[in-house]
Amino acid sequence: MTKGRRSLYLDFYPPIPHPETRKPTRREHLKLFIYEKPKTDLERNHNKATKILGETLRSKRQLEIQNGYYGFMTAHNSKKSFIAFFDDFIETKRLTTSKSNYENYVSIGKYVKIFAGEKCTFANIDEHFCQGFKDFLLRQERISGNTASSYFDKFKYIIREAYKQKMLRENPAENIKSIKTIAPKREFLSFDELRSLAETPFHYEDLRRACLFASLTGLRYSDIENLTWSSLQSSGEGKFFIRFRQKKTKENELMPLSVDAFSLLGERAGDSEKIFKDLKYYQTKYISDWILKAGITRKITFHCFRHTFATLQMTFGTEIYTVQKLLGHKNIQTTQIYARIIDEKRREAVDKITLG
Repeated sequence: MTKGRRSLYLDFYPPIPHPETRKPTRREHLKLFIYEKPKTDLERNHNKATKILGETLRSKRQLEIQNGYYGFMTAHNSKKSFIAFFDDFIETKRLTTSKSNYENYVSIGKYVKIFAGEKCTFANIDEHFCQGFKDFLLRQERISGNTASSYFDKFKYIIREAYKQKMLRENPAENIKSIKTIAPKREFLSFDELRSLAETPFHYEDLRRACLFASLTGLRYSDIENLTWSSLQSSGEGKFFIRFRQKKTKENELMPLSVDAFSLLGERAGDSEKIFKDLKYYQTKYISDWILKAGITRKITFHCFRHTFATLQMTFGTEIYTVQKLLGHKNIQTTQIYARIIDEKRREAVDKITLG
């Protein structure tokens, strides 16, 4: 360099990919210099301090390479748009997850842009940013606490993916606790209510069969809607089961059918034809009319029939791990919600007996 100075750089061997060209490179210029022939105490002290700094950076890079990181590459990534990464990640969910889950990610993206702005880069993403977004979600009056919890967990998942792709040197959201949720009230039908409903006429026959089928199998609407006759298989001796892939979890499941559940399938058609053909997507109003005709005044949606299956299984003594398998829950904690419901009902029954 000019004025008797020499620049310092790190020499990598073997070469590592350059952050821009992706071609192998052996050099990282540190933007540090020393005096080739120091003449004053100031220049000598400068050289001493600079060499110590250079050695510190060399040791740091050594550790980063051992852990799969390259310091100047991470610095390059810090200039990239976090918003663009977020949008690209959400777009991959269009084809890899359910429509409702994809729409949730889209909603999260909107809140991130409101919070961070369109020009947010990875340099802005640290623990303070993640905590700030968590607090921002909790302040939103338009979303519930449980929705905020779901959004923040998905946000943390995207941050973790950015860390795995080495866009971030560390995971800044790792130590931030999730938002606590409140267990939602799960409506379900009692055994007598279900029987009463089954005896109540309903002019949407396929929807009636699907609702009752859900209460006898615990299947979600999305899975029942997609059932074709090829899903139905026989295990011999008049026993049947359906083999299907859960739309929500993408897991392959096998559901044994009771005699009543099998009877709701109707007359068999071609393998590629749907078992329940004429389901109404916006079926809540139709179900409400049917529920009311049966003398039930609570709000019951299609998903409540899945809750009905779970609670009735627990009521009649089915072991919780069996119910977990039947519902396709990955975590037993999800199934335990129904156990708590049953415990509450038992407590209410005991409290009805008084001596006063």
